[in-house]
Amino acid sequence: MKKRGLNLEIPGWGLLRLRQGLFDLNGTLCLDGILPETVQERLHRLQDILEVYVITADTHGTVADLVRDFADLEIARIQAGNEAWQKRALLERLGASHTVALGNGANDALMLRGACLGICVMQGEGISSRALLASDVLVRSAEEALDLLLKPDRLVATLRS
Repeated sequence: MKKRGLNLEIPGWGLLRLRQGLFDLNGTLCLDGILPETVQERLHRLQDILEVYVITADTHGTVADLVRDFADLEIARIQAGNEAWQKRALLERLGASHTVALGNGANDALMLRGACLGICVMQGEGISSRALLASDVLVRSAEEALDLLLKPDRLVATLRS
């Protein structure tokens, strides 16, 4: 099924055309390897709109269990070491000009900076100052980040100038 994407006209920003989401798993969507049901539910809804990619080094070894219920979720496993460049490379392969990225760590900064929209998620693991400075938006939780995409008027209100 072809996803419809998000086309947002943002005053002072221009037209934002989102087709994919590239989301860091651990520390961003999950905390300590646990994907909350509230995040799962939003990811399911978002899959009707965007192609959703989750990127992970599978630090906690739980990615197979976490995504079992997601038919269309693309998992991109990266190797330990040089994660920042692996994440940025995947972003470029997907098409950075149409991809929203979610992250929180220093190894997410290149991905957040390169995406057409970078959202920094500050949860229990905290955020890296590099990730914060590379982002367009800061939110307090994965739920808030996903809600910006599910309720895009919030995103327009935040970004307009």
